[in-house]
Amino acid sequence: MIWAKLAVHALALTPAAILAWQIRSEVLTGSGGLGADPIAEIEHRLGLWALRLLMIALAVTPLRQLSGQPVLLRFRRLLGLYAFFYASLHLTAYLVLDLKGYWTQIFEEIAKRPYITVGFLAWLLLIPLAVTSTQGMMRRLGRRWGQLHQLVYAIAVLAVLHFWWLVKSDIREPLLYATILAVLLGWRVWRKVAEARLRRRAAAQ
Repeated sequence: MIWAKLAVHALALTPAAILAWQIRSEVLTGSGGLGADPIAEIEHRLGLWALRLLMIALAVTPLRQLSGQPVLLRFRRLLGLYAFFYASLHLTAYLVLDLKGYWTQIFEEIAKRPYITVGFLAWLLLIPLAVTSTQGMMRRLGRRWGQLHQLVYAIAVLAVLHFWWLVKSDIREPLLYATILAVLLGWRVWRKVAEARLRRRAAAQ
């Protein structure tokens, strides 16, 4: 498990390390491979990895159910924390690079631009999940911990919506993530319905 978790850490941090190296090259030489609009590319890539890691975290439960490997659940919180990490970097990049330090302007942007409204709301909802991700908080909250972490489904919907509204014309990429999310949520609904039917049959016998 230690080596597996180290591998997850390394893989999750690789996009950030690559981006950091490209930013360094962009600053020093002006050719970091970030395209004609480096700020937009930085923000886009950080946001995209936040969304990807969120989808992977949501995929852990179906993969565990299909494979019968409960050990996979040990990676779910770690992946969720990395999703929060990239989402926070995404927001920070927007505040520092796009708004150029005029952080109070964020409230005007939230009110004026719906895609920023839903994106910011998704980030806010991630905060209590990140704060309560420890074993100690799980014990303290008990059943309420599971209820609180149901917020991840609303967060995922808001994140996909944020991406969808951000894209002006070509919606193929946000549509892909919307489809993945629909499959992941649909699986959970199907499982609950199937389990409810089994319980009813067992009770009737």
